Amino acid sequence: MNKNKAIDENNQKMKVYDIIIIGGGPASFAAAIYAVRKKLKTLVLAKEIGGQALWSSNVENYPGFESISGYELIKKFEEHAKKLEIEIKTGEEVISIEKIDGNFEIKTNSKSHAAKTVIIASGKRPKQLNIPGEKEFLNKGVAYCATCDAPMFADKNVAVIGGGNSALDAVLQLISIAKKIYLVNNSPQLTGDAVMIEKAEKSKKVNILNNAKTIAIYGKEMVQQLEIKKEGEEKEEYLDVDGIFIEIGSVPNSEFANVDRNEFNEIKINPENGTSVQGIFAAGDVTDVAEKQIVIAAGEGAKAVLSVFKYLSKQK
Repeated sequence: MNKNKAIDENNQKMKVYDIIIIGGGPASFAAAIYAVRKKLKTLVLAKEIGGQALWSSNVENYPGFESISGYELIKKFEEHAKKLEIEIKTGEEVISIEKIDGNFEIKTNSKSHAAKTVIIASGKRPKQLNIPGEKEFLNKGVAYCATCDAPMFADKNVAVIGGGNSALDAVLQLISIAKKIYLVNNSPQLTGDAVMIEKAEKSKKVNILNNAKTIAIYGKEMVQQLEIKKEGEEKEEYLDVDGIFIEIGSVPNSEFANVDRNEFNEIKINPENGTSVQGIFAAGDVTDVAEKQIVIAAGEGAKAVLSVFKYLSKQK
């Protein structure tokens, strides 16, 4: 049987949604809430619920909440979605999106779904050190977002892992907050912008450790020590720290999307959140939007659905 014919017959058997939203973070939830309020037949496909918001132990810049953990905020998103009876399928990792006769077939690790439009809101995942203690102390001193979690370490000793702009940005945010900052860089020199490097080097709070490899993270209930080994030295060194910010970059969850992406694999979007493929939209950290923040991702998710609604209205 012809491949396209087989897919077409399969699509006829599947329920065709107005919109399928890929992702389980703030952009996805905001999009889903707006979609059902627009009376669009909506399905959310999420490998897991939460996204990068779960990395934040304390969120203090989301309107309406003076202070709330990322976990609690996501739970509130879930409660809102439940009240609106939004259909959410978790544990489904999207593998591919293919357009067949005007509709899209979204294949996951377990089955296929069909929709008239798609919003990709799959976010990013942090590059991990993959060292002992990293997973065990996540949200217990280990963090991937200085913007989110730096205020939690006022007057404490912290370490920032990395040598590029993201690590330097974390250091500069922490200078006015932390007591002491170790910048642990496994390269011979820092690779970020010269202006940022100069500011870090001028601060008496910052101790830059180049050619230093991170070995392990230790603690009891919370982080207490970071083990490192400097190149050329025989013995390991143990840094007494309360927090560790891992800032070695992040990777967009965009591998399955056959749309135009930039050099960082972020999906390129226009002001209406449209991509290079008509009918496929994108929102949040998986895109090339300038800033990566929870509130911005949520706003982008809402904006994407409004664009979808206009798109579908023109198709009738």
